[in-house]
Amino acid sequence: MTRTIALMTDFGNEDTYVGVMKGVMQGIAPGTISIDLTHLIEPQNVRQAAFFLLTGYRYFPKGTIFLVVVDPGVGTSRRPIVVETADYTFIAPDNGVLSYVLNQIDDYTAYELTNADYRLDEVSTTFHGRDIFAPAAAHVAAGVSPSAFGDVLNDLVRLPTPQLSLTNGEISGEVMTIDHFGNIITSIGTIAWSGTDRLTINPAFTPDAERIPVLVQEARVTIHGQTISGIVPSYGEGMRGDLLVVVGSVGYLEIAVNQGNAAQRLDIAVGDPVVLQIGDINAAIRD
Repeated sequence: MTRTIALMTDFGNEDTYVGVMKGVMQGIAPGTISIDLTHLIEPQNVRQAAFFLLTGYRYFPKGTIFLVVVDPGVGTSRRPIVVETADYTFIAPDNGVLSYVLNQIDDYTAYELTNADYRLDEVSTTFHGRDIFAPAAAHVAAGVSPSAFGDVLNDLVRLPTPQLSLTNGEISGEVMTIDHFGNIITSIGTIAWSGTDRLTINPAFTPDAERIPVLVQEARVTIHGQTISGIVPSYGEGMRGDLLVVVGSVGYLEIAVNQGNAAQRLDIAVGDPVVLQIGDINAAIRD
């Protein structure tokens, strides 16, 4: 069976780093399919990579190998790892980049990549993507069991949980990332429409929390001193230039401008607080 390797890095598209990694993988596992999830993660931004991986991995077929190289600790004592789950395999540095995904997967096993048989003969201290991670992904694609790479690990590095606190009538979160269009993607999610006038929030980073109903007309979002009323189903709602709150394609609350850049308009940075006032919950659950 031909395996798919999905790549995510902060290497950009101007240099040869990604191409060289693909060349290494093809040399080990000819015919393997490589898909570029993105190579435009902000340099060394492990948290951004963790969030993008969380919101993207479910859309790939079972059996996909995710190769994630956002590695500010390359050449140090940080460990290279492979994580095996029922549906996917993840290969990455042990720096927390897999945290958000593994928080949502009950059963997995992690191994340290120490077996020299599955590395290049010469390993640099500055390009483990080429010398350790790409060979590991290719060998898994060729049929090598993750257990062959090294010892089991039970103490993986974890990132702090994104801000998402729940109080009566209010959900406090933070800005997780800002996309190419300037849309402000928050930690408030995951969200599903429950008809045309209400939503249900299943708190993504608070796994034991109950689902929260929201009447969209009563919702108020406050960010950087600006309050926006209501939640709409698409970016095209309202007039050009209108500031909007939408449910993004991956189920998280977004602040956007119709045909504009919300992050620039509001002078927003990643990590800024955002508050969703959900109004009268009792009213939301009444028929």
